[in-house]
Amino acid sequence: MLDGRWRTNIEKALKPVGANLLKLGFTADRLTALGVVMSACAAVAIAAGFLPLGLLLLVLTGLPDALDGAVAKAAGTAGPRGAFFDSVADRVSDTMLLGGVAWYLADTYGGLMPLLPMAVLGASLIISYERAKAEALGFNAKGGVMERAERVILLGLGLLFPVLLIPVLWVMLVLTIVTAVQRFVKVWGQASQERPVVVPTRRASRRRAARVTRAGSSQWRQNLQARRRR
Repeated sequence: MLDGRWRTNIEKALKPVGANLLKLGFTADRLTALGVVMSACAAVAIAAGFLPLGLLLLVLTGLPDALDGAVAKAAGTAGPRGAFFDSVADRVSDTMLLGGVAWYLADTYGGLMPLLPMAVLGASLIISYERAKAEALGFNAKGGVMERAERVILLGLGLLFPVLLIPVLWVMLVLTIVTAVQRFVKVWGQASQERPVVVPTRRASRRRAARVTRAGSSQWRQNLQARRRR
């Protein structure tokens, strides 16, 4: 939701920053890789129980994630390869962060509580797959009440107030599932408007070829009879 509404304005604001970073020798790929490394550090801090440090690193992780696109556009290297790398990096970062939360909950509460962030991760991967598959088929699956920006913000809220971490995870799970349903319905509606492509069977192809052959033979006979009459 926030990704779609604010992305254009954020990209315009970061355009001069990206140009300056390019002059300093930064590349989009390096910034994306730096974001993954910082996410790993944040995950380790969260798993170890240092939630304030994990929150700080989580906030800092958003900087390279926001700037890599601006640097790529400034360098003229924005394209499918960078988009693919950035998407994979986001999935890796999400997995590490929620894995760190699961580790923390296992040490703090035990029982089945670590399954909660894993369920959030599973639901988030579903909505990511829905978008990827839809775009591969030529449909649009963007949007939803709980995209990646919202998940990161809510996770940061849970790290800032540890007493709210578990309720926040439940909210993330429910809204992520709602987003998955929203995207499914959206793509389903688009796909239902497409006309089905009828692939002729081998038997139907043979019948069509036979009809064409008979029609050609009949026309040839008529032409031959007309010549004889002359």
